Amino acid sequence: MASKRNNNLNNIKMQAANEVGVPLKDNGYNGDLTSRQAGSVGGQMVKKMIESYQNSAK
Repeated sequence: MASKRNNNLNNIKMQAANEVGVPLKDNGYNGDLTSRQAGSVGGQMVKKMIESYQNSAK
């Protein structure tokens, strides 16, 4: 179960990064991102998760 959830979150993260134009690396290390870039990915992830929850509640 945790693996499935982790894969889902990783997919959401990669989609969010793509949408805001932040180049994430697949190997997991993204320590070279600026705070602004990381924050924009996180914010977009939250938007996508809320949207997903609202769509599933309908």
